[in-house]
Amino acid sequence: MRIRWWLPVLLMMATPALASDRVAYPPVPRDVPVSLPRDYGAHPDYRLEWWYVTGWLETRGGPVGFQITFFRTRQPYDDGNPSRFAPRQLILGHAALSDPAVGHIEHAQRLAREGFGLAASATGDTNVRIDDWRLVRNRDGSFATRFGGNGFSLDLALTPTQAPLLQGDRGYSRKGPDEGAASAYFSVPHLSVSGRLTRGMRTETIRGTAWLDREWSSSLLNARSVGWDWAGLNMDDGSAVTVFRVRDAEGHPVWAGGSVRSADSSLVTLGPHDVAFETRRTWRSPRSGAQYPVETTISVTTPSGVKRFTLRPLMDDQELDTTMTPVYWEGAVRVEGGRGYLELVGYGGKPRL
Repeated sequence: MRIRWWLPVLLMMATPALASDRVAYPPVPRDVPVSLPRDYGAHPDYRLEWWYVTGWLETRGGPVGFQITFFRTRQPYDDGNPSRFAPRQLILGHAALSDPAVGHIEHAQRLAREGFGLAASATGDTNVRIDDWRLVRNRDGSFATRFGGNGFSLDLALTPTQAPLLQGDRGYSRKGPDEGAASAYFSVPHLSVSGRLTRGMRTETIRGTAWLDREWSSSLLNARSVGWDWAGLNMDDGSAVTVFRVRDAEGHPVWAGGSVRSADSSLVTLGPHDVAFETRRTWRSPRSGAQYPVETTISVTTPSGVKRFTLRPLMDDQELDTTMTPVYWEGAVRVEGGRGYLELVGYGGKPRL
């Protein structure tokens, strides 16, 4: 579940004064599994969803982490309102680079209402855009994405090398102890990446690996929750590991889960008692004062025994402060025998959901 799942809610502004309370957001149906390729596309009835890509690029200067996310949220405007200007759907894009040569995250973002040629998210298959930013799934199953700003841009092809991974129960992913606190969720790990990275006047051809998360939901965090940790790992042997926990004010897990898919495609779904996080080292942000567990050992219990993964950051300062979201840490991490991304939310204060 790339715990990036709930972040779209945090990105949205407060409910507009003209909003109606008559909009009914549907819950994710437990008995209806994810259906592909249809569910690569948008689900406009649901409150929120996201297309979330993270990965590692090999550049002339060494490895660089990257992240590109498109969010769609249905605003609580009465569908009976005939005005074309009522912002029923908002699209937000966010892009970031983690380069140790720079020492901190470079990022850019865009926000627009759907329509008027500004932004769109198609149903049926992935085709989401804001201005010239885009993420499109091609007929051959590959993805094309273009984005950038603030001194950098990326034009990438993302080619699946494995089948999609349905998280939870056939794509029904629990997010807390409350019935209905869930999302529809699938991932595409081990994407092969090729394309171009431009910085200033310099463009270079790059290659790498990436991970795509697709998720949509209308429900939010349990009231006890103050934050979450999430990691998605592309392992060198072809396996893929997803882990997450939702934390309360004392740091205890409200919920946890994930999955381990081996190179031969056998899948183990992890429950709340199968995942444990142990902090090995923290980093304190000189800007926000938040202290993040940037080096963490994650233990997962599988039928074949306990597996342990120690995550170490590509660089410590991968904190993001985008003004539209709470301050959080999201960055590239190494693990013995693999690489991936780690997200740490709520260490600088409880997100306002």
